[in-house]
Amino acid sequence: MDLREIRTFAEGDDARRIDPSATARTGIAHIRTFHEDRDDTLLLIVDFRPPMLWGTGASLRSVRAARLAARRGWKAVLRGASLAAISVNEEGVAAVPLAGGVPQMVRISHMLASRHDRALRGAGGAPSLEEALVRAARLSPPGGDVLIATGPDGLAPEDEPALARLARRRQVRVLLPLDMIETAPPECALPIQAGALACLAQLRPFDRAALAQRLRPLNVSLEVVDHDAG
Repeated sequence: MDLREIRTFAEGDDARRIDPSATARTGIAHIRTFHEDRDDTLLLIVDFRPPMLWGTGASLRSVRAARLAARRGWKAVLRGASLAAISVNEEGVAAVPLAGGVPQMVRISHMLASRHDRALRGAGGAPSLEEALVRAARLSPPGGDVLIATGPDGLAPEDEPALARLARRRQVRVLLPLDMIETAPPECALPIQAGALACLAQLRPFDRAALAQRLRPLNVSLEVVDHDAG
């Protein structure tokens, strides 16, 4: 516990926290107030599963997710935070345990690059995020920040119990890098083919309000990054 302030005693305050020195010096009862000492920690979770490995612009959605997460990581390094990272691809979950400083962010960057390369050579499976969320609860201490970089279809309903447990004592935010076709789809219908079946489909812009409403009861916030937002 760290000392927050010494202030005058008010009705309802705990008398056990009266500060003798300040009270004797001023002749008025003063108490000490505290806040819990929490380390500044950030856990990055980056999704490299097959639904992330596409894009209609200059880069894949998975690449944009990794770059956005890495930027947040470097900002955390500048303020002296400790970092950990988890990546998810079709092979499963890989993690870099909590540590601080520039060397830690370099390790995380190498891990993300290597795991993305392996994802591009993968066989096309799409495991659940649940294992990563369970692992995150062990890597991120209570009070820490957790950033999940994934796509609009990245969180399945079966992931929600693990996500809610993770968010119970942490600040969890879903970072959603949208592709151009998700923010401004063409007005004309597009052909879609699945085997021998073919049809025309009219695409709609991604409904970010619906996802935010779904995450709100889980105590998880949503940050959407449009394709043209850099």
